[in-house]
Amino acid sequence: MNNSLLKERISNKISSVDKTERQELLALAEEKTNLIKLGRGDPDLDTPEPIRDAAKKALDEGYTHYTHWRGMKELREEISNKLKEDNGLDYDPEDEIVVSTGVQESMYVVFQSLLEPGDEVLIADPHYTSYDAVVEFAGGKIKLVPTTEENDFALQPDVLREHISEKTKVMVVVTPNNPTGAVIPPSTLEELANIAKEEDLLVISDEIYEKVIYDDYEHVSMASFPGMYERTIVFNGFSKAYCMTGWRIGYMAAPSDFIDKIERLKHTLTISTNQVSQKAAIAALKGGDELIDKTVETYKERRDYLMNALDEMGLTYGYPAGAMYIFANIRPTGKSAFEFCKDLLLDAGVQIFPGTTYGEGEGYVRISLLAPTDQLKKAADKMTEAVKGYIDGK
Repeated sequence: MNNSLLKERISNKISSVDKTERQELLALAEEKTNLIKLGRGDPDLDTPEPIRDAAKKALDEGYTHYTHWRGMKELREEISNKLKEDNGLDYDPEDEIVVSTGVQESMYVVFQSLLEPGDEVLIADPHYTSYDAVVEFAGGKIKLVPTTEENDFALQPDVLREHISEKTKVMVVVTPNNPTGAVIPPSTLEELANIAKEEDLLVISDEIYEKVIYDDYEHVSMASFPGMYERTIVFNGFSKAYCMTGWRIGYMAAPSDFIDKIERLKHTLTISTNQVSQKAAIAALKGGDELIDKTVETYKERRDYLMNALDEMGLTYGYPAGAMYIFANIRPTGKSAFEFCKDLLLDAGVQIFPGTTYGEGEGYVRISLLAPTDQLKKAADKMTEAVKGYIDGK
């Protein structure tokens, strides 16, 4: 295929994006039949029925138009109530909450609005690498703060402090975390909040996995600590806990004087989030946690099964106290993360992604819980056999 004039003249910020290991594995997966996919971040479970019913009703009643750029007032009120009841946060639904087309849009709008060329953004590594792209496109620079399996991949305040420079402007805190499942303890979050105040940093508190948390672990919002409201932007949404990835609906909460300044950018991107999804989100919040209790229970059962399987394989991991993933250490096999994933796909028909897809994650792989339970168990059996072969063949 010949190069087009369009390709020759594409912007440097786009042309510098290389083909990723993830894309290579996805291309290999297209050639496989009966593949068990444990790489996805898209829930295999259906959106709860009351939410689907609300969407159908919305269509029948003609909710197919633009809304206010910040979202429907009723939805913003429900989000405000949720933030107050669940997180102890007091955000005015009138001018401190914006409904977005997924948290991805919130990320893009916020970093375009905050960053000047060269500004640095701190984030725990391994991490969700869409942050790299939105920061880069805004002219900023991602600065990775290493986390370790020994600390269950939770961000450590002393390590974060070592990475602060005169160019650091924003700290991103994602808890529970993708890809590691780490949940940062409240006492550690308070230390991070104190650092943000001492160093005059802005904070992004990404809480999209807030409802997917296990055992006796607790989620606390960074914005809830004293002195943090005025320097924090909260991201959250419906994709993960409510199995609503395809509905593309999330939200951000921040002080009104910041929200006022982002209207032009948000409106230019999407005008408003689609109205049917907003009506569905209202039903999700009104339905309460009862709508997602069974979902979280299912994820916990899968997590427990997979942890036991990894234990039997002799592979370790950081404790996944939240989210829908296990970040497993495959160094005993003698393979790189990419080699392991490629061989597992070709040898066993199981698709997972290398830790290097999520930053400096060499020696680790991310295994998703988002496949039917019988398929996940079958994948664990296949993986057990493959890992034994890899270790024995070293």
